[in-house]
Amino acid sequence: MASLGLGSALCPTKPLLCSPCVLGFPRNLQTKQQINTQFSGAIACCSGSSSELMTGAAAVSTENSPERHRTSFGLKNLTETFWVDVHRAEGRPLNVRLLEPLNIASSRLEEVENVAIRVELSNGCVGWGEVPVLPWLDWNQATALEKVREACEFLRQGPPVTLNLALDQISKIVPGTEFASVRTGLEMALIDAVANSIDVPLWRLFGGVSNTLLTAATIPTTSSAKAFDLAAKYCKLGFQTLKIKVSRDLNADIEVLQAVRAAHPHCSFILDVNEGYTSKEAVEVLEKLNEKGVTPVLFEQPVHRDDWKGLGDVSTIAREKYGISVAADESCRNLVDIQKLIEENPADVINIRLSKFGVLGTLKIVEMVKKSGLDLMIESEAETRLATGVAGHLAAGLGCFKYVNISAPLLLSEDPVVEGYEVSGSKYKFVNSRGQGGFLKWDIL
Repeated sequence: MASLGLGSALCPTKPLLCSPCVLGFPRNLQTKQQINTQFSGAIACCSGSSSELMTGAAAVSTENSPERHRTSFGLKNLTETFWVDVHRAEGRPLNVRLLEPLNIASSRLEEVENVAIRVELSNGCVGWGEVPVLPWLDWNQATALEKVREACEFLRQGPPVTLNLALDQISKIVPGTEFASVRTGLEMALIDAVANSIDVPLWRLFGGVSNTLLTAATIPTTSSAKAFDLAAKYCKLGFQTLKIKVSRDLNADIEVLQAVRAAHPHCSFILDVNEGYTSKEAVEVLEKLNEKGVTPVLFEQPVHRDDWKGLGDVSTIAREKYGISVAADESCRNLVDIQKLIEENPADVINIRLSKFGVLGTLKIVEMVKKSGLDLMIESEAETRLATGVAGHLAAGLGCFKYVNISAPLLLSEDPVVEGYEVSGSKYKFVNSRGQGGFLKWDIL
């Protein structure tokens, strides 16, 4: 196996050891059985490797239409037809200090202590994932590393299986909501490795709607003076939407919002309460903001996660009296909650994090919400560009998220990710030719 350096972190650079998929769509596919005019099951035999990868390939000529096969590829088809043979899989600590301590709900965070995952298939292609370890979880980085180690050992020792089965096995090792972010990181790495194998960027795999998006930026709970400085900074960078995390001090919160408005007069803002108010207090905030001419475009999780009646009451007043949408975040803990939000409609927007639902869970939620009339938001928190890269590819590829805030890397003191998406202020552009495009210098972690 070729060693992987800066230019070979996704697939080996030597053609002899590289999956044919990486050098262009596989030309030496040997048909196993013809299915229809669009897809055929095939075996991609990798030179220099004893592995065989079964993949679904478009039947069109790649020489005459290099883009057509890519747009016809979907993740569902891929999970059912691509066989995964894991050669190496490992997790390591991914620690990055924040520019300043971050208050998240009732917790104080000074450093991101996540877990990076590297999966290498026997065709030489590599996928990367990230496990966010958030302060409100009942486990820490050491627990995450142990869970990742267990899953990686299972993947290494197991026989080749379809991607669908590999992902299903992962969901059994780290099931449910407790370790959802661990499952997310593993799903990211496997899907990224497979996307690299077939030479397709993730945004195409997720739907192909666009390879660009605009994101909001977050102003954490802070003083009005610091909020002013951050808002001015983001204004210069071109951010048009700011997400403001408030405290539980109503008067201080209003001062912060006024400072943000003074620094960035034309910005839209999302007000994130993190369950901080009662329904009565939430309505009072909206009234006071309206009096001062400061109106958010979105009022996020104004009441406790279990106060469904209060959430509905605030949503009704916000929407009918002030024209403000209300988002459910902490109230969305699992698919049962999502279904309840769809059926009872106590909020206008559902906020999704990959770390909460996983890649596959997020795709399922998108399908559930499509016909409901509700809007979707996608967000990141305490993550590097590995995780936000996958979230961005997904959001751009699907094109169905009304609100996007995947700006968490702006709060980090350094960027450990090499390459990946291009950042120009609030605009992210996914120009990589395959996978999610970013990787880590594994030897120095």
